[in-house]
Amino acid sequence: MTEVLGTSPDDVQFRFRDDEMADHAQVTVDSFLEQSNAAAVRIEPGDDARELIPHLERLRLVEVNFPAFGDGRGYSSARILREAGYDGELRAVGDVLIDQLAYMRRCGFDAFAPDKKLNESDAKAAFERWELVYQHAADRRQPIPDRRHQANS
Repeated sequence: MTEVLGTSPDDVQFRFRDDEMADHAQVTVDSFLEQSNAAAVRIEPGDDARELIPHLERLRLVEVNFPAFGDGRGYSSARILREAGYDGELRAVGDVLIDQLAYMRRCGFDAFAPDKKLNESDAKAAFERWELVYQHAADRRQPIPDRRHQANS
């Protein structure tokens, strides 16, 4: 039996939250929708994150699985949930790579549990790479065009 990494608190390598860490997501989206007591869910590629929107107030943790680096559907799931008002932990799990970290943060991920541990200094550089951004995103950083408008007002 192969151990599944990226789901327990011990597997979380980076976390940008001060609240108590939730345990791993024990149910799929389909199972979550059939229960009334689950507080954590795992989104797999192909799951529709919009199905969770009516239940955001009871969610403490949403894990989004990235089984392969080329599958970007998890980015959309994260953004959908953040734009709908989800403020709980949003954890990227699976094939999470250094080159994706900054983009994942912009989409709203605030915890990362990669299958393979990432180099700490490379990750720090990735998270800090772009101080300024050009478009609005879930991280709510002020884009350059908005800054220009403020400066010219």
